[in-house]
Amino acid sequence: MTQPHLPLLLSADAAVTEEVLRIAAVSGQAVEIAIDPGAVGPRYGVAPLVLVGADLLDEVRRQLPPRRAGVLVVGAGADGAVLLPAAQDLGAEHVAMLPAAREWLLNRLAEARTGPRREGRIVGVVGGRGGSGASTLAAALAVTGVRAGLSTLLVDADPLGGGLDLALGWERERGLRWSGLAGASGRVDPGTLTAALPGRGPLAVLAWDRPSVVPAAAGAEAMTAALDAGRRAADLVIVDLPRSFDAAASAAARSALMILLVLPSEVRATAAATQVVREVERHCRRIGVVVRGPSPGGLRPGEVARAVGLPLVGEMRPEPGLAAALEKGVVPAATGRGPLAHLCRDLLRSVLA
Repeated sequence: MTQPHLPLLLSADAAVTEEVLRIAAVSGQAVEIAIDPGAVGPRYGVAPLVLVGADLLDEVRRQLPPRRAGVLVVGAGADGAVLLPAAQDLGAEHVAMLPAAREWLLNRLAEARTGPRREGRIVGVVGGRGGSGASTLAAALAVTGVRAGLSTLLVDADPLGGGLDLALGWERERGLRWSGLAGASGRVDPGTLTAALPGRGPLAVLAWDRPSVVPAAAGAEAMTAALDAGRRAADLVIVDLPRSFDAAASAAARSALMILLVLPSEVRATAAATQVVREVERHCRRIGVVVRGPSPGGLRPGEVARAVGLPLVGEMRPEPGLAAALEKGVVPAATGRGPLAHLCRDLLRSVLA
């Protein structure tokens, strides 16, 4: 009988190893330990979970395949920000600093005993300026994901936006909003979360409450917990990000596989996007520009992308009747026809490849 693969810890740091083993013992999950990344071989690819110690992070990046699901970086101390760039290069999901992340890591190790873990992809969307069409693209990507057979979670990370539930025509749908997740941290059960959210079939949305007052921003811990549950519950998670990053938006950007910057084909919009690009680059290394036409001054999409120093990944071509349809509550790209639907299919194919 084939023995099940064990989670793999790559670390030569005695303190980190001791703490991980202590957590593993409580979770009931055995852990395999290796101190030489070069000698790990195929175990790196087949382990249900890989914990990379901060002490070996650079060596793992050099010697092992650059990306696989289920990789965590573990270290000791209070501040893991210094590890984020290297962790993102490796494709790690999280940086867990012990002992603060002890309970969270315990839950992840316990999950490793239950079989393969779903690893939904997180894609962020942000506008280069206000009114760029980022929320429309986010909603259209979610709808397109569902049409492609992917269970999808649409997350509104912009508390001052118009509301993604409104973009879907779900503003009157009952269900959990961000206020219900205030103070959430650690592990949120994915099944419980998606069942509580407004949704129809394989599409659910996590949006803001709609009171007459400005909503409070979600905390970074609540955002992290929601996205972690979201990626375990859905194949695809689309996050509509604000242009002004708070702690929650920063946490969401760090979790994203890629961030799409939506930019109108205008000189002023291109200039305004420079600050947004700087902020996004602090948290995510994979960024692509989606240029929205038409261009009043004849700017070409490639020129816009070069002006902000990012690759062009798509163009939102003019679509007659789209603005009027959105005003009437018609879900963008719902029919699967038209320039926006075609763009979303192309984007999902390239981003998720």
